[in-house]
Parts: sequence; C-alpha cells; structure tokens
Amino acid sequence: MAEISKEYAQALFMLACEEDRQREYGQVLEQVKAVFADQPNYALLLASPAIPMAQRLQAIEAAFADTAPEQVLSYLKLMCEKGRIDCFVESVEVYRGLLDASEHIANATVTSAVELTQEEKQKLQLALERRCKGQVRAEYVVDKELLGGLVVELDGNILDGSLRQRLSEVKEVIR
Repeated sequence: MAEISKEYAQALFMLACEEDRQREYGQVLEQVKAVFADQPNYALLLASPAIPMAQRLQAIEAAFADTAPEQVLSYLKLMCEKGRIDCFVESVEVYRGLLDASEHIANATVTSAVELTQEEKQKLQLALERRCKGQVRAEYVVDKELLGGLVVELDGNILDGSLRQRLSEVKEVIR
C-alpha cells in the first residue's frame, strides 16, 4: 500500500509543480483528509463495491467540487475508480513530505518527560533550525515513561538525549 500511495502522491505533486500550486493542493488534501477523519464512514462508502461507481464519484463531486481544484478532484475520483481510496490518507502524508522537501522544511517530533515551556520550545526550535540549516516544523509529545531529557526524531534520524540513553551509555562503559 505504501508504494501505491507514493506513486499517486508523486503524480499529483508533479501536476501541482507544473501549475505552481503545490501548497494549494497540499492544503486541499489536508482538508479532505480531515473530512475522512471526521466522517470515517465516508471513506468506507467510497470504497464499497456495493455502491455503484457512478454514485461514489457523484458523492466525491458533491462533497468537494466547490473547494477542490479540478486536478485534486480528479485525483480523488481516480483513486476511487481504481479501488485505491483506502490509500488516500497515506498518499496525503507522502504529498506533505514531498512539499516539505521542496520547501526545505524538516519535521521533528520532540518527546519529553514533562511539558516544555514556550521558552524551552523556542530555544529548541532555534537549535534544530541551526542544525538543519532551514525551517523545522516541530511537534511536541509528553511521555511520562521517559526518565528525563529529550528524544528528538528529525526527519527519520533519532537524537536521543534522554536520561535512559545516558544511563545505558554509562552502563556500557562500566562493562
């Protein structure tokens, strides 16, 4: 499923690039994804072989024709016609990754044992941006099982500054 999502997302991203509408398409895809999240039965309806294809395509048209550019609407219809609507949410994630890469935006997930203050978040944001030499979009998560410190996942790379990691390193030195 991941490979299919990737192919669909890359195709739409290339179309968006031709029209210089990458960000706009990305925003619309996120809106459609939110509709799918709010109405999980909607995606099931679009995937149901019990409902005639014409009705499923009409449902897409009715729901998104006023807000989605023609290419995004066609994208949704194509995924529905090919029986790939179940890959839609994953394809949006891939599209977002392509958009972020084109705009040189890194994504980080920062996990800490306690909620960070705004000041700590700002300092960490600046440090991450210096490290990446570009913009960083950070998501902050609290994990009570973390003993202390931080674990930062930055575009697939893990920077583990947690107390657990440091204790593990000390343990290895002692051995």
